[in-house]
Parts: sequence; structure tokens; C-alpha cells
Amino acid sequence: MEYVTLNNGIKMPKLGLGIFRVNDLDEAEEAVYQAIKLGYRLIDTAAAYGNEQAVGRAIKRSNVDCSELFITSKLWLTDNSYGGAKVGLERSLNNLGLDYLDLYLIHQPVSDYYGAWRYLSEAYKAGKIRAVGVDNFTQQKLVDLINFTDVRPAINMIETNVFNQREEDQQAMIDYNVQMEAWAPFASGSNNVFDLPLLNKIAQKHGKSSAQIILRWLLQRNIVAIPKTVHISRLKENLEIFDFELSNQEMNQIKSLNTGNGFNLPEDAQGFQNMLDMSKQFSVE
Repeated sequence: MEYVTLNNGIKMPKLGLGIFRVNDLDEAEEAVYQAIKLGYRLIDTAAAYGNEQAVGRAIKRSNVDCSELFITSKLWLTDNSYGGAKVGLERSLNNLGLDYLDLYLIHQPVSDYYGAWRYLSEAYKAGKIRAVGVDNFTQQKLVDLINFTDVRPAINMIETNVFNQREEDQQAMIDYNVQMEAWAPFASGSNNVFDLPLLNKIAQKHGKSSAQIILRWLLQRNIVAIPKTVHISRLKENLEIFDFELSNQEMNQIKSLNTGNGFNLPEDAQGFQNMLDMSKQFSVE
């Protein structure tokens, strides 16, 4: 495994397992359990995914000490306030069966996320969270938060993949000492990402799969990645990326795949309202 060191000195694995909206709780539990057995230590969930309890059961089944794991969860936007963050964090800890979280993120930069940050900063100082960060924050919102609070986010998790490479966002995070983490590293399988001729050519050269090339590309950019899968074969495959490196030429070739298209919060009133209405339907109980 390779690691990054966060701005508070904590080490975080560069590669983990994400279980975004794995709604079958038995399936979620088994995936996390198998991942831990294989050697994964970074597990990423969220209140809105509805599977924190399944993750907690898998952790307990694994018999791996929590000090060896790096568990991430996220506060949903309906709890974005000082009081809401207090309730949301305790709910996540109870669901997971943990005394603390290694990383806790504000999931969306909407509503009273400043109030939420104030409480999470207190929880961080009290040891309930080892690192606190944000998710889906634009450069502007990230810099605003940094300038007007006393705890700097350790992480900003944003969609990052070969189609949406986010180089300018990464440079801003480097400038402000915030670690970048990628969600949807495989672009949710869109645009035939696993069958792109360029990736297949590079993969064939290294005796790897296109998925492994994508993950290696992210790690060499010093970006944490949390690919989602519930299949043991893919769990194993995703781990087998530490025995090769992409050349500078190959890294530059992959830049040609960038379109800049990806997830952004809608800027128009109706689009943003529609996003909020849909998001509020996610269960966080």
C-alpha cells in the first residue's frame, strides 16, 4: 500500500473501497469484510448511502483492530448545521459501532455547512474525528472555508477520472495544503471507459487491465481513490497496482482523454432546487 500524509500528520491509504449506495446490506457487509481480509484498510461510506450499519458489522467480523483501519463517513446535507452535525456524527458512530472516525466529511456545500463545520471542528479537537474534510467543494467554497475557520480541511473529495481530470482543482488544493480524493474514479463505467483504445494499449504493455491503469494514474498524481465494487475478483484486481509504474509519456497520453465534463452543482435556480429535492429523499436514519 502507498500512503499520503494529511495536513495534520495522519497517514491515509491511497487506495480504498467505496460502497456508494450499495443498498443490499448483506452484499455491502460481505464486500467490506472480504476487502478487509484482502488487505484493504481504507473503507468509505456515508450517512446517505444507508449502509453504515453493514460496514460496522463487517468491521466487527473482520477482527482487525480499528487502529489498523481508516474509516470514512460523511454528513448528509439535511444535517448541515451545528446541531445537525452533532446528531449526524453520533448517528454514524452508533451505526458503525465505533468510538471515533478516521475521517468525516461534509458531503455537500449547501445549507448551513459553516455551522456544521464549527461542530465538527470541536469533535475533531475532542478526538471523535481524527481528520475532518469536505466533499464536492469548489475552489471558491474551499478557500472561503479555509479563510474563515480555524481548522483546515484535511481532504476535499471530488469527482475525478480520465474524463474529468481536475488538474486546476488539484493545484488549488496543493496550494492550500488540502489532500485531493477521487470519487467515481472509473467514471461510473460511462463512455466505455474500460474499452478505450489508449488505456487498453497501455494496459497490454504492462500486463494489466484498463481499470488498473486508471487507478495507477490517480495514485501517481497523488490522489486518493476509492473505487466501488462488490465483486471479490475486482477487489483483488484493484489492489494489484503497486508492482508497476506508468511512464511520464503514458501519464501525458492519458491527459488527452480529458473532456472536463462531470459532476457540478447546478448553477441555475430550478436545477439547484431539483438537486436539493432529490437529495433530501436520501435516508440518513
